Amino acid sequence: MRIKPFRGIRPPREIAKQVSSRPYDVLNSEEARREADGNPMSLYHIIKPEINFEPMIDEHDPRVYQKAVEQFRLFRDKGWLVQDEKEKYYVYAQTMNEVTPCGQSPVGTTKRRTQYGLVVAAWVDDYMQGRIKKHELTRRDKEEDRMKHVRVNNANIEPVFFAYPHRADLDAIIARVTAQEPEYDFVSDLDGFGHTFWVINDPATIATITRIVGDIPAMYIADGHHRSAAAALVGNEKKQQALAQGLQVTGDEEFNFFLAVCFPDNQLHVMDYNRVVRDLNGMTPEEFLHKLEENFIVDDKGTAIYRPEALHTFGLYVGKHWYKLTAKPGTYTDDPIGVLDVTVSSNLILDKLLGIKDLRSDKRIDFVGGIRGLQALQDRVDSGEMQMALALYPVTMQQIIDIADSGNIMPPKTTWFEPKLRSGLIIHELI
Repeated sequence: MRIKPFRGIRPPREIAKQVSSRPYDVLNSEEARREADGNPMSLYHIIKPEINFEPMIDEHDPRVYQKAVEQFRLFRDKGWLVQDEKEKYYVYAQTMNEVTPCGQSPVGTTKRRTQYGLVVAAWVDDYMQGRIKKHELTRRDKEEDRMKHVRVNNANIEPVFFAYPHRADLDAIIARVTAQEPEYDFVSDLDGFGHTFWVINDPATIATITRIVGDIPAMYIADGHHRSAAAALVGNEKKQQALAQGLQVTGDEEFNFFLAVCFPDNQLHVMDYNRVVRDLNGMTPEEFLHKLEENFIVDDKGTAIYRPEALHTFGLYVGKHWYKLTAKPGTYTDDPIGVLDVTVSSNLILDKLLGIKDLRSDKRIDFVGGIRGLQALQDRVDSGEMQMALALYPVTMQQIIDIADSGNIMPPKTTWFEPKLRSGLIIHELI
């Protein structure tokens, strides 16, 4: 892997919390408008620039992209975003509370989990040549939206989220850095997640980090596949334009790199990504349960929420009851994709019994990230909006790595990482 330090553009310490925001793709325009209300420093004015217009405007209107440029310039003019004078690396830590769920002991206890990411400029060619590995398909329309945003601002406004095989020597450096006073340290009012940020100034430490990461054979996109694709494609585009103009390209130009936060794989936690379905394809709950018995052992758990405890077990909520489904031997394969519970449930339940063949486009199905809890599944069924909910056992980081290494792509809506990266703490300029 090749990385480099860079001159980050970031907010002064006293306003970091006000400037920072959730990523652009985890909320809609109206939610962003509400969160930014009364706060002109909110990064939403740059990453969701449609909030600066009347609600009826199309978020892909050319005026919206131009407004992002105007806002980025405004933030810098007002001193809300300031560029570091020297190239640096940074460390970004996220802390969240985790409550032990039902079915595990001791129930209801809370523990705090922190993950420490290294903020770097990642090399575009590592993405183009497959050393930055992906496990999801991307949609061209979403790529192009973010490509336009990168092009007009000439900057990676938001970082992408990478995982790497953990190394003790890199862990030790990060531990030394994080023992010092942080540059930023605040808790988000919205979700209670802690965000802490350190600046690495020491040239020797910076050189050592570059060398160590150079020994890592690959990194893995954990979250932000569209942002990764957009950032790398624009960088490559700029390189090709420079070459076409007869300019010398050394490979060290900023457009050859993009903004990433890299976490060791042993610190990351993948949450469940669950499903809710609007109807039972003409069946009664009793008929549906009977058909399930062909491929699953069905165990009625009553009204208590059931959380899957192992691979190939599922929690089903239908007809005011929770059921444990255990896939029978022979109903799944051992290959990296076939062994996934999203594959088992898609093939044997959603497709075979409910007729849902395309998870990306079928309007009868919706998806609920594990951060919302299983009660959220039950609530959507009890409200009458949905008829059935399916809780899945989460995939592991090792499964994600195995699939990416094999060149395969995971089924849609497989992984849910939490916490999400906070945007606005650091920006990478392409010039």
